[in-house]
Amino acid sequence: MPNKSPLATAGCLLAAFLMSVPATSLAGGNGQEKKMSLIKRIVRGFSAIDTNYIEPQHYNFTAMVQTTFNYDIYRLKGNSGQTVTLSPDIAMKLGPYFGWKWFFLGYTFDLRHFGFSDGGRKREVSFSIYSSQIGIDLFYRRTGSDYKIRDAYLGDGIDASRLDNVPFDGINVGITGANIYYVFNHERFSYPAAFAQSTCQKVSCGSWLAGIGFTSNSIDLDHKKLQRVVAENCHPQEVKIDSGLMFRNVEYSNVSLSCGYAYNWVFARNFLFCASASLALSYKHSRGYTAENIDRGFNFKNVNIDCMGRFGLVYNNTRWYAGASAILNSYNYHKSRFATNNTFGSLNAYIGYNFGLKERYKKHKR
Repeated sequence: MPNKSPLATAGCLLAAFLMSVPATSLAGGNGQEKKMSLIKRIVRGFSAIDTNYIEPQHYNFTAMVQTTFNYDIYRLKGNSGQTVTLSPDIAMKLGPYFGWKWFFLGYTFDLRHFGFSDGGRKREVSFSIYSSQIGIDLFYRRTGSDYKIRDAYLGDGIDASRLDNVPFDGINVGITGANIYYVFNHERFSYPAAFAQSTCQKVSCGSWLAGIGFTSNSIDLDHKKLQRVVAENCHPQEVKIDSGLMFRNVEYSNVSLSCGYAYNWVFARNFLFCASASLALSYKHSRGYTAENIDRGFNFKNVNIDCMGRFGLVYNNTRWYAGASAILNSYNYHKSRFATNNTFGSLNAYIGYNFGLKERYKKHKR
């Protein structure tokens, strides 16, 4: 469960209000009453399900504790084939969450930097909405400067293994984006059952997905520092970083259309495993500034394939739930002068408790 923004929180509260307030109390006049009733039906339509396949949420409130491991890998490739792969150490976060109907709010603490530092200006905010029909992902990431060189290829005959796990604080990466996707078989397949624990999948089922997305990215690289680190660790060999890696800033954005498939496998009572994969055809536009402070020859507009995967394992008996989920994103940019791949995601483990039985289930119980 990710952190929520104020705007998204307001939207969730409005949706929950429209679902819970009787239509007759929404307006005084018959005309307005009919309009508000229509809005209420539309909102409820986003969560329409076939109860032969999906068990709806029985409770109004939930409390949860979640541990999150974030990972980030960045691979840069120059025009001569030199490559440098960088990533920070995996960050572990822990925090509480509280939910009411569609509204879910929480906060996780970075245990490595708790109370001491900001982890090199690291900032990560993500937010997701899961309804039966539509899913929305919003993310904002500023990765900080605590990277390490994990792998490098600097040319034939050059021993680059001495660069493995060498700290490098000369790179800062930022990505801001949004994805929205539609679940076609939404009445029988439940994304929330796997990733929001707000329903339970009773019978195995799958669905095709389609969506659109937008991302804005930036890379700031201190190529002089990279050259110095390479020279210090590869001595006495003389290594020259190729011109494709000698840039100070690249900014790029893309618009994408995606298509994928997701499947919920109910392998035992109250247990669920979900696997989801999507491929996105992305149009990318970028501008970069070279070491000479010019952007000549460094603009590119091209189409690439990006991908996203989701995996979830859940136990949910409607009262207690526990599980783990993984989300993986991969963005690719390729041109003869410069290429990059950014793969990032998170692994979540959680345990939670639902309470405040809804009125209709109280009646059924009695």
